[in-house]
Amino acid sequence: MRTIEWVAERNVVRMIDQRLLPHEEKWLEFDRYQAVAHAIRTMVIRGAPAIGAAAGFGMALAALQSEADDLATLQRDLDAARAMLYEARPTAVNLRWALERMDHVARRDPNATADGVRAALQREAMAIADEDVAINQRMGAHGAALLPAQANVLHHCNTGGLATVDWGTALGVIRSAHESGKQIHVWVDETRPRLQGARLTTWELMKWGIPHTLIADNAAGYYMLTGQVDAVLVGADRIAANGDTVNKIGTYKLAAVAKDNDIPFYVVAPTSTIDLRTPTGREIPIEERDPREVTHPDDDPKGIAPEGVRVGNPAFDITPHRLVTAIITEHGPVFPPYGEGLREAVEKGDEARLS
Repeated sequence: MRTIEWVAERNVVRMIDQRLLPHEEKWLEFDRYQAVAHAIRTMVIRGAPAIGAAAGFGMALAALQSEADDLATLQRDLDAARAMLYEARPTAVNLRWALERMDHVARRDPNATADGVRAALQREAMAIADEDVAINQRMGAHGAALLPAQANVLHHCNTGGLATVDWGTALGVIRSAHESGKQIHVWVDETRPRLQGARLTTWELMKWGIPHTLIADNAAGYYMLTGQVDAVLVGADRIAANGDTVNKIGTYKLAAVAKDNDIPFYVVAPTSTIDLRTPTGREIPIEERDPREVTHPDDDPKGIAPEGVRVGNPAFDITPHRLVTAIITEHGPVFPPYGEGLREAVEKGDEARLS
């Protein structure tokens, strides 16, 4: 099942509303890039690779929305759309990566017609989506090879087909290991405050028939200390050039506890998530989200805190590279020291897309 897709017959973007899962499976269609930006910002769609695909489709919609007859006017309309889409969720580098890729297509031929650019952008957006599925399956195979024949794996947030176009990153590794015959059991962090683990990861694992147990976030240390975890698998929203990883809030704590218990800590992410322009995780902007996500979990109207309480709600944290055992990409795992290995992986990714 694809999380997001282009419906060519109607020139609309179709995506599942992840805010309603697991209770309701509802699909939404958008014919304007402004609506796609709003969907990204409000987490109708989430997960770095899925956001990247959404941005690509948003730019294709922007080109169709534009009434421009000439290339210069179309470019101005596309610039406005790109700015709005980028601001929707600036931490996930896949968003910027996809927008820059679409911008390159729009500008590569100064003699192109406006309609020619419109068609090219639709093709590129669909290529981004198709490539994501193939990349995830390759990462799944590479990561599955690192897991033992029997493994209890701890997983944080949601990194499956819902966080990508299909298959998944860290959860894709788990799926690949399961389908290859390995006996995998997953400890699923609930992942506060938006509960992506409880709502989304369990939903996907149940569909795939993979044994799992939902746990409170604060229970993860207990299971690691008592020898019930063989590996920790997480995704990433951005990886700095030195291997520092920005991911869903709570990831850093898991990495530190895993290190203390000599448990492998694997980050699974495509090369499009690696940001070689950013030296360390300290330079990556961290999104601060609505305080109600903390005080009113799952939109509970009563809430769990006194009215007016001061709230901090960073969506992501930074895991230092020294705590990461390996970063698993579509071109295989990268081990410390990360600098040169990540650069080589990105170069291979660029070469594969250009070939």
